[in-house]
Order: sequence, then C-alpha cells, then structure tokens
Amino acid sequence: MNPSEEEIVSRLHAARPSASTDGYAQSVTTPVRKCAAVLVPLLLQDGEWRLLYTRRTDLVESHKGQVSFPGGACDDGETTPEETALREAEEEIGIRPGNVRLLGRLNPMDTISFYRVTPVVGVIPWPTVFRPAQAEVARVFTMPLMWLADRSNRWEFNLPGRDHSVIVYHPFDGELLWGATARMTVEFLEILFGD
Repeated sequence: MNPSEEEIVSRLHAARPSASTDGYAQSVTTPVRKCAAVLVPLLLQDGEWRLLYTRRTDLVESHKGQVSFPGGACDDGETTPEETALREAEEEIGIRPGNVRLLGRLNPMDTISFYRVTPVVGVIPWPTVFRPAQAEVARVFTMPLMWLADRSNRWEFNLPGRDHSVIVYHPFDGELLWGATARMTVEFLEILFGD
C-alpha cells in the first residue's frame, strides 16, 4: 500500500497531535543532551515512495561511514527542528529549504552520542540534483518505502542495558541501515502502516 501525501500528513499529525517545539530551544543549553534534527526526505519515483539517505564520510567527527538522514546539531538562534533540519539538508546535500514540503515530525529520539534528535518528515522533488558536501557525505541514495516496511528485510534484537531494540536492515544497494537512523525509519513506518 503506497499512502498518499495527504494520508502521510494525517497519520503523522494523529501520532503527534501537538505542534509544539517540545522545548527545542531550551535543549540547546541542556548539558546532558545536545539538540539536533534530521530531515527524513521522502520522494516519489515512478509512483513509489522512497526514503533518501546519506552515507557519511570517514572524515566526519562521529558516526564515520554510517548511513544517516541529512541533519545535525542545532545552531544558536534556531527555535524549531524544522529550521535545523532544513539548514543541515541544504549544507549536506544541497536541497534548498523552499523545495521541501514539510509534512510533520516524529518523536524526538535520544542517541548514544548524547543528542536529542527530532526527525522532520518532508517531501523533496524528484528528480533532484544533489550537491553533497564532500567532507561530510560520501553518497546519497534511496530505499523503497515498501521494502523498508517489509519486516523480513530487518533484524530486531535486544541487548543488555538498552531500553530499546537494536534494528539492523539487510544490506540494500551495498548500504547497511542500522542504529538510530533505522529506529527513526521504523518509527515512521509504524506511524504509516501500524505495528
């Protein structure tokens, strides 16, 4: 089932009825967790939704070589996750903020690197020419939403001391999706299609 854009918006808002910033600006100064946001870019290719990911270079400070959504830490003065996500997506892969139709947010997620990351879902036009920041982004690629939604394409297991399951997808086009980005992906899929 390939949901319409209107269905995606409706399900995101039903799962998260408050449009508040959830203390986003205040989390800038929280010593325990640094605020961050990512763009969860959806694109429609040949009538099929796909999610866009990047693979980080080996030159970045953290999460070297890992698959991620475009995003990063919030800057001083940013008061919403949308501001951060759009700025970071433009810096990392060259998507102009005016070309993104924002649909909603997922719940903030705490990462092992001490960030509280708010995923912001948005539709980007396709085809799009990307301009990856060479120091940060090794590759830009997509995965079909329905492939990601197929539970047989991922493993989930619990590790001692973790309050959430670890999610690892089977390799797709030579890329391995796991960790916080996989958890964000699965949360989005659960909102769209149920558990």
